[in-house]
Amino acid sequence: MLHFSRFQTIAILASVLIGLIFALPNVLPPAWQKVMFDTIGAKTMTLGLDLQGGSNVVMEVDQKDLRDQLILQLSSDIRASLREAKIGYKGITRTENGVSVRLSDIADAAKAKTELQKLQQPLSGGLMASGLAVNLFNLAAEGEVSNFTFSEPGFDAKIAIAIGQSLKIVENRINALGTSEPSIQQQGKDRIAIQLPGVQNPDQVKDVIGRTAKLTFQLLCQEQPTGTNQNPPQECRALPVKDQAEQILWVQTSSRATVDGADLTDAQPSFDQNNQSVVSFRFNQKGSLRFGKLTSENVGKPFAIILDNEIVSYPNINEPILGGSGQISGNFTTEESSNLAVVLRSGALPAKLTIVEERTVGPSLGSDSIRAGFNACVIGLVLVIIFMVVAYGLFGIFANIALLINLMLLIAVMSAVGFTLTLPGIAAIVLTLGMAVDSNVIIFERMREEWRNGRTALNSIETGFKAAFATIVDSNLTALIAAVVLFGVGSGPVRGFAITHAIGILTTMYTAYTVTRFIIAFWARRTKPKEVPL
Repeated sequence: MLHFSRFQTIAILASVLIGLIFALPNVLPPAWQKVMFDTIGAKTMTLGLDLQGGSNVVMEVDQKDLRDQLILQLSSDIRASLREAKIGYKGITRTENGVSVRLSDIADAAKAKTELQKLQQPLSGGLMASGLAVNLFNLAAEGEVSNFTFSEPGFDAKIAIAIGQSLKIVENRINALGTSEPSIQQQGKDRIAIQLPGVQNPDQVKDVIGRTAKLTFQLLCQEQPTGTNQNPPQECRALPVKDQAEQILWVQTSSRATVDGADLTDAQPSFDQNNQSVVSFRFNQKGSLRFGKLTSENVGKPFAIILDNEIVSYPNINEPILGGSGQISGNFTTEESSNLAVVLRSGALPAKLTIVEERTVGPSLGSDSIRAGFNACVIGLVLVIIFMVVAYGLFGIFANIALLINLMLLIAVMSAVGFTLTLPGIAAIVLTLGMAVDSNVIIFERMREEWRNGRTALNSIETGFKAAFATIVDSNLTALIAAVVLFGVGSGPVRGFAITHAIGILTTMYTAYTVTRFIIAFWARRTKPKEVPL
């Protein structure tokens, strides 16, 4: 147990040297940190929101808005489906929880039911529903009336899908803004928690990530509202005009008069011939064909560019637009056009997100947390060092050297891998300092026992390490399992604690058994002790 081959010696020394290199940037001045990063890629630890300041935003899927969208889409689908099947109907009425359809002829009830059942929208129920498909809508037909109502399992599945899509889109939008080390996680069934370290003015970020960014190009209705006529005709709906709160225009809702912005492949801020900020866009092949067809068939007519249910502009179609590209203008500022380009490039959110919690941590508060955490680490380290020296003398000094190497390796791993250090993470470091010497205590006490039982010094030392190995592995493995469970079921601060604690456990197992044993073996070969100095 006290013999180390040349390869083992080189590996241990190399691990300590590499740890020193990657931990060093955390105590160097900024200029040297840059040199270290440019030279070997060593960087400082990433600090969490509670340490460097920043913004924490929790956003929730607006379930009412999502229901309204789905009901509106279902109404259009019902109308198109019945027309295609040549089934007459008296009216389609939207309710708070679905859509009601009244047929013109009860003789068409069976045929209508067959067609309408295709619109129930089966969705995957996910793991909680054993992977079985669930319908978004329930359909109840009685006589000439058919009622669609939301299925609760189906709506929950729709929210889960919306959250999954929103997480990716929000991540893309934030990354496009250049925000460093953001944390974006699902919270509960219908919420997204966003942490933006270093961001002190989150208004721009909130505006970008919260916009639904649903873009459509729709023809204006031939008839427009007047003082006496404020009810839009069938297949038309009323929308406000950007920056003109009093003006309302009617736009066509049929698919023949609409091109969806989901087919956009690129959007960039630019300037038009009048040096006004605009957003230049480009469609994919499918979108280009639809846009070209729409503009070719409606030359001389106005069409509306609609963003998040607001008309940003409504130019005339002077000629067919066949190239699949164009511009969106709307009296944008440079910042507005840049933000709009970002949200259009990243795609439209499947549902509106509303802010339910917002918290900003100032840099001074973060500095106070770092100072308090540093003081706690220093105090804990000093107390442990004093205890080990008093209790175990020379071997206590060896254990303290291993403890310092353990702390260095922990910081090195956190820095190299890019794990975020949070205030609970600092608590985990303090806990690691206390637990790190437990293994040495077990080893040293076993050595004492063997020495008192009459074994030689070298045999007592070797037996102490050998006999304590299984106990050390068992105790640290159970602590590691607990850290993994904490990471799996926890979120935010709990995960920060779990990650740091798990890394501390691994470095502790390495340093307490291997590094301490290496140091004692080196001392034993040099001094050939006749007794155990415990």
